[in-house]
Amino acid sequence: MKKHYLILLFTLLAGLPSQAQRHKKSAEIGVFLGGCYYIGELNPTAHFNQFTKPAGGFVFRYNFNPRLSARANFIFGSIEGHDSFSNSPAAQQRNLSFKSPINELSAQLEFNFLDYQIGNEKYKFSPYLFFGIAGFKFNPQGQLNNNWVALQPLGTEGQGLDGGASKKKYKLIQMSIPFGVGAKANLSKNIGISFEWGMRKTFTDYLDDVSKKYYDPIILASARGGTAAVMSDPSIGTDPAYRNTGRQRGNPTNKDWYSFAGIALTIKLKEKRETCPGVQ
Repeated sequence: MKKHYLILLFTLLAGLPSQAQRHKKSAEIGVFLGGCYYIGELNPTAHFNQFTKPAGGFVFRYNFNPRLSARANFIFGSIEGHDSFSNSPAAQQRNLSFKSPINELSAQLEFNFLDYQIGNEKYKFSPYLFFGIAGFKFNPQGQLNNNWVALQPLGTEGQGLDGGASKKKYKLIQMSIPFGVGAKANLSKNIGISFEWGMRKTFTDYLDDVSKKYYDPIILASARGGTAAVMSDPSIGTDPAYRNTGRQRGNPTNKDWYSFAGIALTIKLKEKRETCPGVQ
């Protein structure tokens, strides 16, 4: 994976026009407003549906030249999913739901397909692509009697117990790979606007607290309490005498994804004045 990203980076750098090196470097700071959603067991394929929630954040961009920029983001939002909205009878019967905040800090590279500079009438628009690396924090919660309960401490799939999904509970701080596309344009001499959609490849299947098999609710209740047992299996329409223990609860072969999409407004920071050698 790392090798592929290095090859892509060197390809982008090699493709930059040599004349771009003569342009001044610049920096921008601004805000991001948009939406956030996730792809996983409780929302397998749908983009921009009823589970899309507001997101916002802050952006700092450093422009090396009209084609290449580095960017730091802090973006926050929330994700959620509900089996009750699914068209699948099996998912409706499973009856799981969750919501979680997502707080992301990332470093990214942007490659403009056209020369672009804020305030330059000649270079006032460009589509772009971006990729980078991010750290994010999440905390899935499930609804119980009109209250939202943190799910990770409950170990709903028997995490940390004999025969459970894993020896330890999953971590609430993880890494992801952001990548996506966008377009940027000048609004005025010192203000730019960009529209973008980016996906985040994660390395966890627990954004929604769902991944592997149902754990024995009797053992779970004994070790973690009745709430853990209820939240692990809220399924409906099944025989009360029948237990789901050992059956698939999720799909561990596919990791979860999340996405941020929206608008960024940035202001060009004042440039330092260049002076000739020997001039005070």
